[in-house]
Amino acid sequence: MTLDDLNELDFSNLGDWPVLAKAGAIALLAVIVLGAWYYLITQDQLVALERAEAKELEQKKIFEDRQRQSANLVAYQEQLAEMKESFGAMLRQLPNKTEVAELLVDVSQTGLAAGLEFNLFRPTGEVALEFYAEFPIELKVVGNYHELAQFVSGLAALPRIVTIHDVSLSKIKAKDKVVQGRGAGLIEMQAVAKTYRYLDEEE
Repeated sequence: MTLDDLNELDFSNLGDWPVLAKAGAIALLAVIVLGAWYYLITQDQLVALERAEAKELEQKKIFEDRQRQSANLVAYQEQLAEMKESFGAMLRQLPNKTEVAELLVDVSQTGLAAGLEFNLFRPTGEVALEFYAEFPIELKVVGNYHELAQFVSGLAALPRIVTIHDVSLSKIKAKDKVVQGRGAGLIEMQAVAKTYRYLDEEE
């Protein structure tokens, strides 16, 4: 079919067209219909499908996370109970207001029992923090290595929490005579011992 044959086609009488022209017209019409169908309907549906698939993946991830959490729920509850018990045990190690004075005596007696000489024992006053207060005590003690180790070990063994901070050790020279009659090998330890007190709700 030539270009002249196409120009001679009568659009008011499609039935008389040659078979090849009819087939071409049908193919062109099918392409137009399919293109319009895709543009007007299918394209929006594909976008909606992509959104639905993305949402499905998101929901699946949420479901898997929640399923994993629910599977471990018993373990979490047991762990929470253990944490509460440990927290309660730690709280019992914190002195209340009336026990702080007794704890100060315990600290000093622990040092004396270890054979240390106290050159400084100065509580500096309570410092309130978030839910507890700390009570620092400035210490300066003199003794040999084993006495200092026994003192620190004794503090760790107290039924209440006592921590040691800002430790500074210096060897005492024989000519300094800081402590009379103790012999050589003495060490002076400067440190801050801290004990803690739980603040009640009113505080």
